[in-house]
Amino acid sequence: MDVRHAIGLPTVGQFGDVRTLLGLAVSAERHGWDGVQLWDHLLYHQPGWPVAGPVVAAAAIAAATERVRIILTVAVPRRQVQEVAQDAASIAALSGGRLTLVATLGSMDSEYTEFGLDPDLRARGRALDERLDRLQALWRDWGHPPVPIWCGARWPRKAGLRRAARFDGAMPTFEDQRVANVAPAAFAEAASYVPGLDIALEGFTSGPADAGRLAPYAAAGMTWWIEALGWWRGDLSAARTRIAAGPPAAP
Repeated sequence: MDVRHAIGLPTVGQFGDVRTLLGLAVSAERHGWDGVQLWDHLLYHQPGWPVAGPVVAAAAIAAATERVRIILTVAVPRRQVQEVAQDAASIAALSGGRLTLVATLGSMDSEYTEFGLDPDLRARGRALDERLDRLQALWRDWGHPPVPIWCGARWPRKAGLRRAARFDGAMPTFEDQRVANVAPAAFAEAASYVPGLDIALEGFTSGPADAGRLAPYAAAGMTWWIEALGWWRGDLSAARTRIAAGPPAAP
């Protein structure tokens, strides 16, 4: 499969503003990127940081763009499944079918405990499985085209990848991948659990000249490169500059 390229946008801190996220997404479309991936948080580790609603941001991006795929992360176990189904169907319709859901367990226990929800990973896994089945049933009942679903996974744990194999793709995460790009061998091992499906990998490059760095991942099955943008790479100005440089792809 050909590799496509998205920008990965936090929804917290400097990035925790829907207008900011919208501007970055519009710039990404203008500069040749294929997609925009959004985080999903209610809180964050740094107290006082603003946190933007990813569903609102996704809807705004859908209305303001024509081509980029909107890759919306959703911590499904802490949401009502009927609302996820309705929101996803609405954004998919608004965007002309350009929505992909990344279904995750959520990375912060406090986003469960602070709102009276069970943070146990096994309970969250069971809830995710049940709600994914219900999500698809609701779309069928309502007559909505299904939205592609990728599943999040935390390597080297295998449960998320086994779940992903039942759907349309996977987005595994790896230890220290904000410090350095993932070792190709580790990615290849994870990708072997979801052959033939979309598989997205987050990392960092400097521009089109770095296209060759993606070759080992593409050979292992990567179909989407997510250019991770966030405060660990600099401020919003740095993010805008990286987006304007274009994706790591040959002209």
